[in-house]
Amino acid sequence: MGDLSTSPSAGQPVRVDFVSDVVCPWCAIGLQSLLTAAERIEGLQLDLHFQPFELDPELGAGGEDLQQRLMRKYGMSAAQYKASGETIRARGAELGFTFDLDKRTRSFNTFNAHRLLHWAGELGAPAQLRLKRALLEAYFTEGLDVSDHAQLVAIVATAGLEAAQAQTVLESDQYVEQVRQDEARWRQAGITAVPSVVFNQQHLLQGGQPVETFEQALRQLSGIAAA
Repeated sequence: MGDLSTSPSAGQPVRVDFVSDVVCPWCAIGLQSLLTAAERIEGLQLDLHFQPFELDPELGAGGEDLQQRLMRKYGMSAAQYKASGETIRARGAELGFTFDLDKRTRSFNTFNAHRLLHWAGELGAPAQLRLKRALLEAYFTEGLDVSDHAQLVAIVATAGLEAAQAQTVLESDQYVEQVRQDEARWRQAGITAVPSVVFNQQHLLQGGQPVETFEQALRQLSGIAAA
């Protein structure tokens, strides 16, 4: 994907495809940074779309102990795991996002959460954003099981969306193929880690970048200079 050296006309809309998972802490940090950056730019037209990526697609019902899983997956020691958690907590606090390390104890399968996000996307970008934020807060702040149907429906309700419709989606195979196809498309595009933030379908930033990095990218692509 290309660099950000473009010369757009001022006020040009910026499409953002935010490829992420709802159990990825750096995705929560990256999203909060992106939204904070967008708020700093008066007149910015942000066309935000959330794209699916599963960190642990093989997990079954009930998930798995998070510390054991990460220590095994990344070869971390207990001390490294604790230090990583504290770094994440501090970064979140700087951005106004609460990571409750005592409640976030398990990793869960997130495929059904992505199905609901796809459904919310059909309702419009504001609805999808509300659900994305509600899912992140449910997992990282409240420690909820984001694979459990009942808890997912409750999360949908907290986002101000129709719980009965969400229940219907979960009880069917609706959006299964669409989510699988979207996941495959982003893998084929070379996305192997999240968050991956793609601007205007060609410029890529990865990781929980600082607010200033996102602001610079959004200003360059929108043509809106700092005052």
